[in-house]
Amino acid sequence: MKATEQTLQEVERAIRKVAEKFPPSEEATLLTDIHLRVSQDSGEMLAYDDDDNEINRCVVEQWIENKDDDFYQNVAATLRSSLHKQKEKIEQMSILKPYSFVLEDDDKETIEELYLVDDDTVILHEELMAGLDKDLDEFLEQLLKD
Repeated sequence: MKATEQTLQEVERAIRKVAEKFPPSEEATLLTDIHLRVSQDSGEMLAYDDDDNEINRCVVEQWIENKDDDFYQNVAATLRSSLHKQKEKIEQMSILKPYSFVLEDDDKETIEELYLVDDDTVILHEELMAGLDKDLDEFLEQLLKD
């Protein structure tokens, strides 16, 4: 399932509305995560704070009754892309750092961390890190031989 232009616009608007709830200010809100719950049946995307208070909601038509096996992987890619596009606005939210955006399913089960906001830490996507363990093992083995 490739996200349509309408889906991208709906997701970007929803994330922008979440960011607008925490405008840049001197007083930062104490949160650790913003939970994005996506329903495969209703297509609804809800944003919650740590205390399960609703921040925003929208319905993404393309996601309604979507039964794709890789539904959440596609949703995660769409959300991650939108978060990166709005990086500046996301990173200026008045929330104490570090905080992150987390994708959850209907049952509030975490699927994956989408975006981490922290001054000193960067989370790299797993595809970028693929094969790193093997490379490091080979490097260490070579080093120990010498």
